[in-house]
Amino acid sequence: MGFTSAWAISSHTDDDVARLAPRLLPAMRADRLQPEARRRRLEWQRAPLPNHDTWHAPAGSPDATLADVHAVESFRALMAPGRHVDEVCDGTADPSFYVVDDVWDGQSRDGMFISVHSKDYAVASFFHAVGPARAALLPGWCGNFLLTSTEVRRHLPLVERALSFTAADRAAAQAQDWLDYSEGEEHVLEGPLRVWRTAARSGSGLCGLSVHLC
Repeated sequence: MGFTSAWAISSHTDDDVARLAPRLLPAMRADRLQPEARRRRLEWQRAPLPNHDTWHAPAGSPDATLADVHAVESFRALMAPGRHVDEVCDGTADPSFYVVDDVWDGQSRDGMFISVHSKDYAVASFFHAVGPARAALLPGWCGNFLLTSTEVRRHLPLVERALSFTAADRAAAQAQDWLDYSEGEEHVLEGPLRVWRTAARSGSGLCGLSVHLC
């Protein structure tokens, strides 16, 4: 079955963050506290996945034994949008609220990063590319977070550590980002840090959401 997903990080005033918080924070918390989600996160942290090129290697090939099929599927399930956040963002929980209109509409290019893909999840490629050690420095859960301007500034040093790379480390991370990009499209290893720095300079809060669009 096909689907389209999006991962977006958008900038907001603290008043807007306060308006969004009663809807989004309980949903984010509910997805994070699901026992299966917590188990999958721990499995990934304990045993990071190998090169993504090995995940579906033909039987009998040298790479075939490197990727545990269960571990790959567990990771993909972990990175899929959570049911509670999806229900809030697609209008199921409240038909008067829709993420495109009520969170992303009116965003400037400088203040937002968005990655939209068919039959894939941008957060999955992002977190596989950066790995669990860097991911542990990032706030939120699997790309979802809602932060005031004060929290954005407080987390900036850790986000800088997580998403700043030496030339060799960047090349290695880029090799693990399997997403297809159109010409000029911002990559998942570039956009999040850019938006975070912009928000910290401008005194904005941030909202990160990974959702199904259809």
